[in-house]
Amino acid sequence: MSRLRVLLLEDDPNLGFILKEHLEMQGYAVDLATNGVEGMDRFRRGDHALCLVDVMMPKKDGFTFAKEVRAQDEAVPLIFLTARSLKEDRVEGLRIGADDYITKPFSMEELMLRIRAVLKRVHPPTEAPPAQGRYGIGTFSFDAGARTLVREGTSEELTTREAELLTLLCRRDQGLLERSVALREIWGDDTFFAGRSMDVFISRLRKRLAADPAVQIVNVHGKGFRLVVAPVAVAGRSRRTTSSRSSHAAGRPSARRKRG
Repeated sequence: MSRLRVLLLEDDPNLGFILKEHLEMQGYAVDLATNGVEGMDRFRRGDHALCLVDVMMPKKDGFTFAKEVRAQDEAVPLIFLTARSLKEDRVEGLRIGADDYITKPFSMEELMLRIRAVLKRVHPPTEAPPAQGRYGIGTFSFDAGARTLVREGTSEELTTREAELLTLLCRRDQGLLERSVALREIWGDDTFFAGRSMDVFISRLRKRLAADPAVQIVNVHGKGFRLVVAPVAVAGRSRRTTSSRSSHAAGRPSARRKRG
């Protein structure tokens, strides 16, 4: 089953990166444009199930982009993302033909609920985004879509936030997961209280992964976390541990994504 493709127009590079990665983590394919002209070019060349459009865009604003889209396609869903909360702007967006209008700041949970509600009206259930990927983490097998962590035939079901956090760590392939990125993607903000909550979930994940001493979630002080899979000595030599085949890329082990 092919993934639903989303066209995302957002000129803030940090927010654009976070939104794109979160949507991809939820199973969507994403085309990111940083201005209205680029967005229109991508729209003409792609087959998109949904357009997420920032109103305040350089070169061509979101309202103008939406009008041009509606002149070509009256059915594709449009959701505006904007820091402007004026009633006139909301009315103008809906008048153009937007399906929803979200005011910044918003949580990722709210955004995903609104996206699913819009897509449910225009796409049959069989076209919903597929389950997330599968990853080998040392002797563990992690199914992000099912939220299960399996080792030696024993399966544990993770909470939604545990699964989302572990998925972000796996996607970094032992690289740094910045605290601010994780907080904004999963908690919707990077306040002190959200940070404390994330630390609790990191501790929970460490306990779940403790059965394999080669797997660690390392704290990078003041920056974030890394999911590390250490080499294990076997028959006089070291090998890399993954639940699929060994990884030799870049001379280091990795939390590999399983295909299929």
